[in-house]
Amino acid sequence: MIEVIIDKCVGCGKCIRSCAYDAIVITNKIAEINTEKCVLCGACVQDCPFDAIFIRKNSRCNINKADYRGVWVYAEQRNGELAPVVLELLGKGKELSEQLEVPLSAVLLGHGVDEMTAELTAYGADKVYYVNEPELKTFTDNLYSQALVALSEKYKPEIILAGASVIGRSF
Repeated sequence: MIEVIIDKCVGCGKCIRSCAYDAIVITNKIAEINTEKCVLCGACVQDCPFDAIFIRKNSRCNINKADYRGVWVYAEQRNGELAPVVLELLGKGKELSEQLEVPLSAVLLGHGVDEMTAELTAYGADKVYYVNEPELKTFTDNLYSQALVALSEKYKPEIILAGASVIGRSF
């Protein structure tokens, strides 16, 4: 999905400085992108002065946007405490959901944090999607991402909000 045009790349390294995911290296004066690390954020595409990097859109993708409905807030928590940004996001999410006339939901991932679902509802969530698994007791990128992807593929929200915290950015 992301490609380097070898004839245009001069190995200037500007793309490396723009990549927050350490997904780019220069080998023989050509940028190489590690697709395992790349999240397709597009920062390198914007910063490349030679237009040597581009993201190819999948033309075979048949997504029906009408199937997607609702605003979700990722309810980040650590050790059974909601991150303060979650309450701010619920407020902004409520504004968006009312404007779009769709439900506002919170997504809570973890283990043994059942009591937080009532708190999320009290702060405005119409619904709480909660995945309670021992493996989710401590945040890990892969497991949390897999859980969110599975939920979003099943329930199809149109918007997902997450805080710009260390965990939110990593996630």
